[in-house]
Amino acid sequence: MRPARKRQLVDEVRSVWQVSIRRACQALPVDRSTYHYRCKRTGQAILMKRIKEIAETRVRYGYRRIHVLLRREGWLVNSKRVCRLYREMGLQLRNKSPKRRVKAQLREDRSPATAANQVWAMDFVHDQLFDGRKIRVLTIVDTFTRLSPAIEVRQNFRGIDVVDTLERVRQEIGCPKTIRLDNGPEFISKELDLWAFMRGVTLDFSRPGKPTDNAFIESLNGKFRAECLNANWFLSLDEARRKCEAWRRDYNEVRPHSAIGNQVPAVLHRMTGDPGQPVTR
Repeated sequence: MRPARKRQLVDEVRSVWQVSIRRACQALPVDRSTYHYRCKRTGQAILMKRIKEIAETRVRYGYRRIHVLLRREGWLVNSKRVCRLYREMGLQLRNKSPKRRVKAQLREDRSPATAANQVWAMDFVHDQLFDGRKIRVLTIVDTFTRLSPAIEVRQNFRGIDVVDTLERVRQEIGCPKTIRLDNGPEFISKELDLWAFMRGVTLDFSRPGKPTDNAFIESLNGKFRAECLNANWFLSLDEARRKCEAWRRDYNEVRPHSAIGNQVPAVLHRMTGDPGQPVTR
């Protein structure tokens, strides 16, 4: 029980029974030094203000990621204090998604990536503009560094459009050895199959009805939808591209990732990738 609560109980006993502080402390029991103690610590108003500012601009961040950002800014504060202030201000995220009832079992022939550009994953996300026009977003992620080399927004995608995006990314950060993807019509196209053959890339298709076979891209898509698509209105296709690209850069260069030790993907990619292929985006 905190000293403030103990003082409150002592004051209640004194007001009801009309007794001294000593008698009230003996009855509870509470040490009199606890009752007379006053905290000498400076106020937390500045820290609370900064926590609130971060929470307002990054509405899907919990206290752990906020703590990482505070430490980057030079705040000498531990995660417990951030958690306490975060809860006192009522900033907790309440809309938690339900847990899966069945465990996903990975295929035995798959092994986790051990370096950058070893395994990529990609998928499509659907959304719409303010007037109801549909848009499709191609998302790509490196499963080892969590770097997202591209988030491409279009109204319609063909196989050649996917190839153009992959070829552009290949020229910037290199080519993967394997790409995990589902059985969508754009991914089983002749254009993508020919590109993969010419570049020596293996296309690893998920089993039908098994999205957990491509769990890394599903994780990226969940964050992308919660932090970008659900948080923005898109008045035009160009605006959707600008905002999605801004989120991708923030995801790669600023956002802490607990899966890689709260590092940022761009730094990890530079450390583990090919020195001749620097991250330029």
